[in-house]
Amino acid sequence: MDFTNINQLCIDTIRTLSIDAIEAAKSGHPGAPMGCAPMAYTLWNKFLSHNPADPEWINRDRFILSNGHASALLYSILHLSGYAISLEDIKNFRQWESKTPGHPEYNLSCGIEMTTGPLGQGFAHGIGMAIAERWMAHRYNQPNFNIINHNTYAIVSDGDLQEGVASEAASIAGTLQLGKVIYLYDDNDISIEGNTDITFVEDVKKRFESYGWQVVGPIDGMDTEDLSAAIDIAKQEETRPSLIICRTTIGYGSPNKANTSGVHGEPLGPEETLLTKAQLGWKYDKPFSIPPEVESHFNCLRNKSAESQNAWSQLFAEYERNYPLQAKNFKLEISGELPVGWDEGLDDLFKDSSITMSTRDAGGRVMNAISEEVPILLGGSADLAPSTKTILNNKSDFSATNYSGNNFHFGVREHAMGALANGMALHGGTIPYTATFLLFSDYMRPPMRLAAMMGLRVIYIFTHDSIGLGQDGPTHQPIEQLLSLRAIPNMVVLRPADATETAEAWKIAVSRMNGPTVIVLSRQNLPILDRHKFKPSAGVHKGAYILHDSLQPAQAIILSTGSEIELALEAAKLLESEEIHVRIVSMTSWELFDQQPLMYQHEVLPPHIRSRVSVEAATELGWERYTTSDGTNIGISRFGASAPSDVIYSNLGLTAEKIVDEVKKLIA
Repeated sequence: MDFTNINQLCIDTIRTLSIDAIEAAKSGHPGAPMGCAPMAYTLWNKFLSHNPADPEWINRDRFILSNGHASALLYSILHLSGYAISLEDIKNFRQWESKTPGHPEYNLSCGIEMTTGPLGQGFAHGIGMAIAERWMAHRYNQPNFNIINHNTYAIVSDGDLQEGVASEAASIAGTLQLGKVIYLYDDNDISIEGNTDITFVEDVKKRFESYGWQVVGPIDGMDTEDLSAAIDIAKQEETRPSLIICRTTIGYGSPNKANTSGVHGEPLGPEETLLTKAQLGWKYDKPFSIPPEVESHFNCLRNKSAESQNAWSQLFAEYERNYPLQAKNFKLEISGELPVGWDEGLDDLFKDSSITMSTRDAGGRVMNAISEEVPILLGGSADLAPSTKTILNNKSDFSATNYSGNNFHFGVREHAMGALANGMALHGGTIPYTATFLLFSDYMRPPMRLAAMMGLRVIYIFTHDSIGLGQDGPTHQPIEQLLSLRAIPNMVVLRPADATETAEAWKIAVSRMNGPTVIVLSRQNLPILDRHKFKPSAGVHKGAYILHDSLQPAQAIILSTGSEIELALEAAKLLESEEIHVRIVSMTSWELFDQQPLMYQHEVLPPHIRSRVSVEAATELGWERYTTSDGTNIGISRFGASAPSDVIYSNLGLTAEKIVDEVKKLIA
């Protein structure tokens, strides 16, 4: 076989499949697939260790298309490689419920490692995958048994490198000496608005070298031999992540649109498609043609892929004979299942109801207890661990000299912190958590949204949850953040009222496998509530429960969360002294409550009790869904202030007396 010709034929097949898919959809981004095809093909042809027959093989190399707008490139090569993307799927590009949406969406059976599209996210998530690879390798590998030993590859674009999250992630990747990261930079000088010179003139090579990366090139990114040589160099580097600068031609092959911004985000059009195929020397008139030689070549690659996993399976079988306990734990952890009895003892942590404790302190105590039984819990904060109380006391620190540590130091990089945690979850074998102040969730929102979209098991801890943090002032006091997080589909947000509810919140977060969980915690001390007959264990898991009921039928319902529950209980005492009977509902999680059967929802919030008051130190928006048109909502519709917390609560109308007044108005 003439490998020069077969290589070119495979590359042009990837190009033409991409062009045809975009033409059929009448939308898409042809330029990047046409320019990046040699890079993708070289990786799949010579370097990528994977197996389409088992897309979830734990020791596979990871590949991320960070410039997700080039999705047609990914779908084309995944189809040729034997993943669950058919030619019909490619013809159905960008159509309703297709496997080939406009930007890649996480689907391991199709070979898609993560959802990309928002630029910079693929770059940063890949660093998280590489962190998880190193963590698992150093926990489980034994002499002559490197059962975790794989690379993380990505194609990244000019746009990716312009996003701040890529800089944050690149900096920490260099600090941690993640030598198994190999990124191919599609350096084509073109963006949607024109030449990149209008916005992007920095020396990328020097920039990444300053982060501690090995930079290879610039090389000819259209030449498979240059690409192979560069990737070989990158693979030999053990302590520095590698960026290969690949000079490419966007829209390669198009006579009239190559090297222009016009080829970035629009179909070539019928006439230019014909001209492009002619210039490429493409001999097939019918769209979506795959030459038989290309089919045969990729079938051979598929067999090699299977052999790669078979060799690993044999190695693991021997590992299992030599290290049976480690092998057993390894299989349990990559399955995502929790050890039997992992949550035993958590209910006994806060039996003394006479003490007061912030829910951040309670959260720290709970997560430390969990980490003793769940060793795959790892994470940290954005340089705020002493404030967020998220240090695992009996665990070591993850670093370039200790990849087995559970305590992770993200630095002041909230955006990257979210993406790195997502990447760890995507890799598998970990339950990652992050921590910072609730206000700074704004910096993390893009990766949090992606985690919800991908259904990742990530725990986001946010402390300093309200105006209750006091004199730090409005820049640090969240107002709209709770509602913003609650608005993300498939995100569960929990705001516990005390230490006991915090323990239940952690149980939910750790056991939830199909999406991310947010735990929102106080800085100020709160009493451990004496619930008598109303137990939180089942109620918190259902999102809301009756915390307090009068002996007489309730005339009104007070709904609240977090630290404001204390105000609601105080108001109830005042009202009952006047023989006004109320029910208090702790609504720890809107999302979980909304998932409950209507019978339970009506049990907690009887439809006939229309007088309802919500109380939360945040925006009032959203609470109307529970208080209905006959109720009222007490919250905050302005920014906070710098003053002692009790002064702020009083001046902003978050008091028991205010609640009493509103209840009286409703029942009058």
